[in-house]
Amino acid sequence: MIEAGYDALIVPRADEYLGEYIPAHNERLRWLTGFTGSAGAAVVLADRAAIFVDGRYTVQVRQQAAPELFEYRHLIDEPPIEWLAEQLPAGARVAYDPRLHTLAWVEQLEATVGKAGIEACATEGNLIDACWDDRPEPLVNPALLLDEAYTGESSGSKRERIGATIARTGAEAALIFAPDSVSWLFNMRGTDVPLLPVVQSFAVLRCDGSATLFIDPQRLPEGVNAHVGEGVEVRSEAEAQSYLEAVGPVTVLADPHTANAWTQRCLQHGGATLLAGADPVLIPKAAKNAVEIEGARQAHLRDAVAVVTFLRWLDEEVAAGRLHDEATLAEKLEGLREALPHYHDCSFDTISAAAVNAAMCHYNHRNAEPATLAMNSAYLVDSGGQYTDGTTDITRTVAIGDPGDEIRRMFTLVMKGHIALDTARFPRDTSGGQLDALARQFLWAEGFDYDHGTGHGVGAFLSVHEGPQRIAKRSSETRLQSGMILSNEPGYYSDGRYGIRCENLVVVRESGRESDETAMLEFHALTLVPFDTRMLDLSLLTGREREWLNTYHARVLKEVGPLCPPPERAWLEAATEALPI
Repeated sequence: MIEAGYDALIVPRADEYLGEYIPAHNERLRWLTGFTGSAGAAVVLADRAAIFVDGRYTVQVRQQAAPELFEYRHLIDEPPIEWLAEQLPAGARVAYDPRLHTLAWVEQLEATVGKAGIEACATEGNLIDACWDDRPEPLVNPALLLDEAYTGESSGSKRERIGATIARTGAEAALIFAPDSVSWLFNMRGTDVPLLPVVQSFAVLRCDGSATLFIDPQRLPEGVNAHVGEGVEVRSEAEAQSYLEAVGPVTVLADPHTANAWTQRCLQHGGATLLAGADPVLIPKAAKNAVEIEGARQAHLRDAVAVVTFLRWLDEEVAAGRLHDEATLAEKLEGLREALPHYHDCSFDTISAAAVNAAMCHYNHRNAEPATLAMNSAYLVDSGGQYTDGTTDITRTVAIGDPGDEIRRMFTLVMKGHIALDTARFPRDTSGGQLDALARQFLWAEGFDYDHGTGHGVGAFLSVHEGPQRIAKRSSETRLQSGMILSNEPGYYSDGRYGIRCENLVVVRESGRESDETAMLEFHALTLVPFDTRMLDLSLLTGREREWLNTYHARVLKEVGPLCPPPERAWLEAATEALPI
């Protein structure tokens, strides 16, 4: 920084593809601070530094980032950009890597610090990389070519369809930047990013469906040309700058909130006019076709067998007095999934949280000494798998002995919210934000809440956290559409005591009632694993809510039971026994 004349350096938890999961060689924030959370940033000044995290990681950051080196700041309440504008004098220079930030973020940085007379400076290389002597080598493996039996549509058909959408915006081409958008568009998946089966690449897609794909040649498997079809030019990533800066005076649709600043500034330097707009792949990718939905259904059926096997084993171990630690439990569940057909990886790091640790909604047992199950408590396990035909994500909170009246009461309030959202019927123009209160209403009525979204989108053998669809207080304006897959996961977390979450994945579908005057949508559960009725305070459930649980459990037994070996089948019969109405 001194050699380059910089007074501050911003280090986000991001790499050049801006994905949720980052390969080891791009974990720059972790290298700098020791912090392993999924969101955060650090600012390094000449004589001090600060690390910014959101409410999920306020405990974890104090365990991992040394207090003698870093001040702790809140990522949302005190954003790094605004903090910098207050800390630095006029004339100071702030360095950032334009590959690691969106264009919208860079424009906000320039505007905010510019008002204070501070200069925002895009670096040519990355200053962390220049200091990281033992940086791991990047993984570069051949991509997986996904057959139409799993995708339901060829890459050529997708590109033509998206190309027509681009034309309607008035643009001549679009920057397809997000790796999951590129992977979906070209029907490819990758193995170079932990837990996220995307191909690290980006593309320029034109109105006629032709495209230029920028990708490391070593990631291209045999047969890729025939797989993607005609009209695709492949270039190495090393050629990207020269290509983008030579596009000429064309209008390019680009999403300033998802594509990095570097690619868009290169296009501008080449004479292109940027048309700010949403990634045109997002909605088509989110609204799954019939083949993708059936794939998700099959993946969830297999996944349910693994989870049921785990829960039966857990019950037997607890009954025998064998109380395992969180790591052993996570490894057991992951091992059961690994044995299933079409399995590739976990869809995220398993949250295996015993008792008090479940109060941290994004707890990771790998960040500390794994805790051991405690009798008369609750155990929360949030996990999922990546399968060739679908992505799963499920949370169950289960009783370890007698959890007590308070935990049963709070679990029941959460469960009531889950049922209310699952049974919602809504018009086609409804956004997830309009439904969020359905899941929170029973907690709110008693003066409680939870500090995370109620539902996130889920991809088709892609990101377990897929946008733009979501259900949250601060939700986007994206309207829910038939075929979208989302989670339904209300929760409650008593700081330092216990945590509860009840999560299924659901698919949006047409309601189809002939009596409806307005076309309506509804949710249909994909996840088929029983909820732990030992956690319920039955006095708080209405007859209709008990009927929902009985109907859901009957469906679980009918669809999953025949796939289970006899011991699991017997456990499942007991776990799905009907509640009294």
